[in-house]
Amino acid sequence: MTPTIKNTLLFGLVGLMMVYVGVTQGWNTALVIFNMGLISAIMALGVNLQWGFAGLFNVGIMGFVALGGLAAVVMGMPATPGAWEAGGWTILGALVFAVAVIITVIFVRSRMAAGTLRKLVVLALLVAGFFIFRALFDPGVDAVEAINPASTGFLGGFGFDHGLWVVVAWPVGGLFAAAAAWVIGKTALGLRSDYLAIATLGVAEIILSVLKNEDWLSRGVKNVIGLPRPTPFEIELQNNPEFVAQAAAFGFGPVEASTLSVKLAYAALFLVVLLVLLWMSQRALHSPWGRMMRAIRDNEVAAEAMGKHVTARHLQIFVLGSAICGIAGAMMTTLDGQLTPGTYQPLRFTFLVWVMVIVGGSGNNFGAVLGGFLIWFLWVQVEPMGLWLMELVTAGMADGSPLKAHLIESAAHMRLFTMGMVLLLVLRFSPRGLIPER
Repeated sequence: MTPTIKNTLLFGLVGLMMVYVGVTQGWNTALVIFNMGLISAIMALGVNLQWGFAGLFNVGIMGFVALGGLAAVVMGMPATPGAWEAGGWTILGALVFAVAVIITVIFVRSRMAAGTLRKLVVLALLVAGFFIFRALFDPGVDAVEAINPASTGFLGGFGFDHGLWVVVAWPVGGLFAAAAAWVIGKTALGLRSDYLAIATLGVAEIILSVLKNEDWLSRGVKNVIGLPRPTPFEIELQNNPEFVAQAAAFGFGPVEASTLSVKLAYAALFLVVLLVLLWMSQRALHSPWGRMMRAIRDNEVAAEAMGKHVTARHLQIFVLGSAICGIAGAMMTTLDGQLTPGTYQPLRFTFLVWVMVIVGGSGNNFGAVLGGFLIWFLWVQVEPMGLWLMELVTAGMADGSPLKAHLIESAAHMRLFTMGMVLLLVLRFSPRGLIPER
């Protein structure tokens, strides 16, 4: 069997699994899985760019995804009335002051000779800068968070009350993630791979902690709800007589037709983004730049001996991969219609994205896409499948049996078990993934 036929069959199998869910559980359920599968495939592409192309072990994926979600809020939500006048400009001034202090410290360290005096001057600048920053920052934060905290209590964004405007947030989410990745990369990319993993995980936790606790920025754990959508709301379609008439002509009720139409619209938008990013990734992979990145991945010493700036190239691809994860994060927040910082769990979902890349095939963009769809499908469907299996196994047991109750309750824990089993089986029988790198 040729690789092309094999790969086509693998994608076809995943497609048949989606169709099976649509037939047995409803097309709304199938489209929910498909849309999140598209977003998962984009995340896997970003991680594959970093790990498959360059061998960079990034476990801070959820931090960059969360920054993409923040971009959807900043670009999509309208500004909170009176927030900027109450304390927004004060907060902005405090942040500018903090950046000025950091630049001053860097300048002093570069100009003064190493020694005790330089340490004392830097320490004095940092301590004084911290107290001045807090004196400026805290009153502004208190003023903003006091504005109707039950529904707002944050600055809001720059939304222009138009649903399509939120699509602009997707590339902006990539820019947010890229900026954070550049800062992280400048400090951490000189580290060994295991230390880089620890550093990226720590930074992801810092980003999520800021989003959970800084209510003036993202309402924290109170969540930002009511984000604009690039598609019509279901109720708008249901109140449209022409739409209702067309739905009836195809045998659909207005409620089912409206939900399906909205999900299909999202699927079309997400599919366009995935295809564009996949095309760009393929072009990069087969370009001289892509061959250089793989040469650096395989032997950094030899590549550096040939005149390649290894750290600079690592920084490039780290920023690019993180930007793709930021785009996926903005898309996911748009799909949800809300930003919920408490749901970003770095270890669990970072693990899930890594399983997508490893199972699909590290270093192969099509493998990453396949892994994104397959693993997300299993993540969603394993629990109902496990419940069905446990009910089948315990069918002959008495209804009050403790063992039966325990086994049925254990179905909820089948997800992580199944992910581990899938990962072990692929590593044993196809260690380079289902679609390996050529």
